[in-house]
Formats: sequence, C-alpha cells, structure tokens
Amino acid sequence: MKEFNINSLVRKNILELQPYLSFRDMTEFENPVFLDANESPFGELNRYPDSTQKKLKQKLSVLKGIPADQIAIGNGSDELIDLIIKVFCEPGKEAVLTMNPSFAMYGFYASVNGNTVLTLDLDENFGIKKEDFLKTVNERQPKVFFLCSPNNPTGNSVEDIEFYIQNFKGIVVVDEAYIEFSDKRSCTDLLGKYANLIVLQTFSKAWGMAGARVGTAYASREITAFINTVKAPYNVNSLSLNKVIGEMDNWDSIEQRIKKTVTEMTWLNRELQQLACVRKVYPSDANFFLTEFDNVEKVYTILLENEILTSKRDPKIPGCLRINAGSRKENIRLIQTLKTIV
Repeated sequence: MKEFNINSLVRKNILELQPYLSFRDMTEFENPVFLDANESPFGELNRYPDSTQKKLKQKLSVLKGIPADQIAIGNGSDELIDLIIKVFCEPGKEAVLTMNPSFAMYGFYASVNGNTVLTLDLDENFGIKKEDFLKTVNERQPKVFFLCSPNNPTGNSVEDIEFYIQNFKGIVVVDEAYIEFSDKRSCTDLLGKYANLIVLQTFSKAWGMAGARVGTAYASREITAFINTVKAPYNVNSLSLNKVIGEMDNWDSIEQRIKKTVTEMTWLNRELQQLACVRKVYPSDANFFLTEFDNVEKVYTILLENEILTSKRDPKIPGCLRINAGSRKENIRLIQTLKTIV
C-alpha cells in the first residue's frame, strides 16, 4: 500500500475528539444485571442497541472477507456520507467533488456542513472527462471525491476507477449502492491497495431493506475509527440491526431476489425499446433505467395519473425519467400504460 498519512487529512478537532464508548458494549458478560443506563427493566425494546454493532460487523466480515475493524455501520448510507464530510472537511474552508449528474445527497450534506460543492459535468455517455478531473483537482484541491458506481441516476459504472483514486490527494468515496446488480468488480477489492479509499454499500437496494436504514462503509482501520468516533452512539436501532442480521442468514434467498431483478431488467429493457414514445434507454448496471422520451412531461403526467411513480430527471437530464424495475406485475402495468401514449 502506498504511504499515506490519514491524520494529515482529518480535521484537527476530530483528531482530538474522544469517542463515546459504552462500557456495556465493550465488555463481555455472562449473566449481567443492567442498572447503568437508566433504562426500564420492562418491555421488548427496553435496552439500548449495541453501539458497536459487533454481530453485524462479524457477519459482514465473513461475507465480504474484510476485517470487522475495517467496517463502519450507519443509519443508511446517508449518515455515513454526512460523517465522512464531518471527519475530513473543515466547514467554510474546504470542498467536496461530485459527478454531475449523480446522487444529490453528496452535495446536500456538504452544503449542510458549510463546505463548497464542486462538480464534474459528465460527457454524453455519462463518463467523467479526465482532463476536467485533473484540472479541478490541481486547481481547487477538494478534500473528498464522491464517485457513485453504478451511478445514480444514469445507471452506468465509472470506467478506469483506479485512475481517479490514484490521482486524488484526498479521500475517495466509492458509493456502491447498486453493486449487487452489476457484474463489475467491487472496489472493496482495492482497500488493501489504497489507504485513501472508502467504499459505501447498503442494505436498501438488493437486500430489499430500505425501511431498515442500514448502510456500511469499508475502509482502513484508521478511517473507520474516525467514523466511529463522530457517529452517534446508538445510531442504528435494535429492530433494524436484528432484521439485517437475520437476513444475512438467508443469503441464498437474497441472491434469488437479485437474479429476479436482473431478469426483470432484461424484460423491461426489451419492452421499453419497443415503445413509440421512447427515444432512448440508456445502458444500466443497476436496477433502474434512465429513459428518454419524446414528450417527457406528457409521459410523466399520464403515469402519475395512473398512480405509477417514476423519478423525473428533466430538465437536468433533458427528456428523461429514471424508472426502476419492479415486480413483473408492476412492470406490465407500466408498459401497458406507456403503450397508450402516442
């Protein structure tokens, strides 16, 4: 691994911050009596959740082949995005870099934390222009670079991703919310090679647990330690933790869901391509298609009138809706409605 001083990137006040540690969660007991946290002795959810999320990290460690101390757990990936910015970016003084178009919350949390948001406009195929990247990095020196791959809302994966990790002097965050639907290699395989890399994944998409709000960050021990220092002590509730841990014992069924979604993507792509109102369906490595229509306002309105909700990306991406694959029944309803539009 290339020599890299993580402390030189972390905010000074974070370096000096002491994490909140629950004695209960840091110690093993055989038959404890809990009188330490002012909890009620009654009820099914009367105890605080494990602030260290030990069981979930242990299961993820086995599944991913990544040491448990290189894993941080968030209340969705959103919280982890916010925490990463708080760890590395001095409010009012430093910037984050994002792709445009891409997931809006990178810029949102940067703005909430008082940081400048720099954007790289993607080309006609939604790829990053390397010359723009190098120019921005050298002239503006952003602290954190958010790479969404596969990208939301375009669906394509970032090509030559190591180029951007190698040529960025700060922290590179690769958001892999949709990686399970893709045949591309996960950047978790690169963690041993790049000390400035953080990989985000989530239980919201392929795992089908968006309502649980559980996200994961994989990085060096030093980086995950800083994330755990600034997070709230009980940031993920017991119901969500237990549900996710339980689902991890059913990986075979999760894989079947992923295969069904990929099958629906193939079916949906073929059906969309045949519609008179569709101008273009962009290639996708995710569970959605960015789709361009001849009259996007009309299409969006008619779909909404039929209680079919899609994500309108026009005018930022002219003429486009983002449509994710549903069940076959839902997809048929979508296609049948679109066939009525001329």
